[in-house]
Amino acid sequence: MSRLIIKNAKIVNEGKTIEGDLSIQNGIIEQIGGIIESAETQELNAEGQYLLPGVIDDQVHFRQPGLTHKADIHTESKAAAAGGVTSFMEMPNTKPTATTQEKLQDKYDIAADTSYTNYSFYMGATNDNLEDVLKTDKSTVCGVKVFMGSSTGNMLVDERATLEGLFSKVDMLIATHCEDEATIRRNKELWKDKSPQPKHHPIIRSVEGCYLSSSMAVELAKQHNTRLHILHISTQDEIALFDNTIPLADKRITSEVCVHHLYFNAEDYERLGTKIQCNPAIKAKEHQEALFQALLDDHFDVIATDHAPHTVEEKAKPYGQAPSGLPLIQHPLLIMLEYWKNGKISLEKVVHKMSHAVAECFHIENRGYIREGYAADLVLVDANKPYTVSKENLLFKCGWSPLEGHTFPCTIDKTIINGQIVFDGNEVHDLKAGERLLFKH
Repeated sequence: MSRLIIKNAKIVNEGKTIEGDLSIQNGIIEQIGGIIESAETQELNAEGQYLLPGVIDDQVHFRQPGLTHKADIHTESKAAAAGGVTSFMEMPNTKPTATTQEKLQDKYDIAADTSYTNYSFYMGATNDNLEDVLKTDKSTVCGVKVFMGSSTGNMLVDERATLEGLFSKVDMLIATHCEDEATIRRNKELWKDKSPQPKHHPIIRSVEGCYLSSSMAVELAKQHNTRLHILHISTQDEIALFDNTIPLADKRITSEVCVHHLYFNAEDYERLGTKIQCNPAIKAKEHQEALFQALLDDHFDVIATDHAPHTVEEKAKPYGQAPSGLPLIQHPLLIMLEYWKNGKISLEKVVHKMSHAVAECFHIENRGYIREGYAADLVLVDANKPYTVSKENLLFKCGWSPLEGHTFPCTIDKTIINGQIVFDGNEVHDLKAGERLLFKH
């Protein structure tokens, strides 16, 4: 690979912003800061722009294999690259599910051939595959996913004995979807003759259901000293389950908040209906506001998307028939940059929650920071160039977004993956730049 020098950038990293140059050699960050000169080198003038470490999204659904009418690894990683997401971790509820080592490897093989970005895939747990789960290599796989509430796919793990086995024997990170299935079923039964609408979704998939399941996961993790990461927290009631007095490097129990739970609230069902129907549900405004504050005060450790695309036709079905999930992989950084521009969060905090902290939570090797010797996964942001979401610029396969028509104050100008300019501001280039994520233990 040729050497690349990024000139005159505002480099945001590890809690501070400096101005200067950055050089990349053979996909690795070589030198940071000051004035860097070199002959026969490609130069990129970034004057006035912000250079950030690439976003690492720890929760996506790319639907391959088996559900590729909605999405696939090629299309969704392409959209990710255009949004400044340089690495993703994908969920096991595909068809077939990634619940054996062979099926998990199949997904890695597909990504090696087709992904624009860096990638990892969770091993899926069921009520009867503990032996296979325990074969998972924690140096090459991001974690084990446990659906403690039913969602897309039939992977509900609701037997207490199974959960005890997983939490006591798995020696790598367990990531959980937490909603109490008994509570949801009871609520569905109560509402079945009342013509429920999308606005009732957070009542059926209730605050109580989330808390019961999350608190059980925390209880099990503390009992067995398990490395637990609870995904997509959606209620203010759950915040107290997470300790913000412990340094991230020392935490055994961590948590994630998703951009849609920060950006939307229950009032938006009137406008967007099933387009923002997801599990766990987007809830009332007081929860939205409390989630944002919990992010700022470090009760929540990372920000993700839970990108979960469905076709326009599927989402247009009436409530009760429409599937849950919304496509977000192209816009998480733009969402958080809007909050930064509005004075709600610092840019350094955005970088910490979307890059640094994800790398720390998952012990990712040599990524997530702008450091010499680290992989050159980088994003250049033009903070003064607005960007409007439209059908014409959506790159994920489902072709719609709940953000259509919205203008963000910033633009993703370049995305660099392992030293290669994969997104140049106009086009995403299929450079086979993505690599499998590796993990330190």
